[in-house]
Amino acid sequence: MAIDQEAIKTHVKGILEALGEDPEREGLKATPERVARMCVEIFAGIQYTNHEIAEMFNTTFEEDMDDFEKHDDMVIVKDIDIFSFCEHHMILMYDMKATIAYLPKGKVIGLSKLARIADMVSRRLQLQERIGQDIAEIVTEITGSEDVAVVLEGYHGCMAARGIKKPNAKTETSTLRGRFRTDPGLQMRLYGNHR
Repeated sequence: MAIDQEAIKTHVKGILEALGEDPEREGLKATPERVARMCVEIFAGIQYTNHEIAEMFNTTFEEDMDDFEKHDDMVIVKDIDIFSFCEHHMILMYDMKATIAYLPKGKVIGLSKLARIADMVSRRLQLQERIGQDIAEIVTEITGSEDVAVVLEGYHGCMAARGIKKPNAKTETSTLRGRFRTDPGLQMRLYGNHR
């Protein structure tokens, strides 16, 4: 579903009025248009299902995988910068880092695709926990591996700027699937690389 920029402009103007602002004053005249364009960019992931994102970034390589699988080698990409917006307050989740790991099963995904998946999934109204679940689901679909882990850490504007006002409170979530859920050795390798 396409993002309705005209509706966003109308509603932003209404919000400005509800705040007691004059949407026709010089500094605010173009604000509804700017916000509408920004929403198309920062919420691009809303327009796609996880399956569609998997199809979009399904670039894999299958050669020479026997030795890789025999030795339980792990693919891990860490410190992927992402941001998202909390679905409860529509406020920024920022300084977020994603770590994505999996055990290959017959093929590996292009490394840049892992970062693109994380980016697209985060460009939705989200919960941090769901970002990890969505990334894991997409990586599993593309690679065919059930052994996937996603670790996210970041700060939440709703914790920093309102309510409790604790700007240094960092949230960490882990989505562990397959052997990452049950194998302490894999968990140690994951978190040893993560920290």
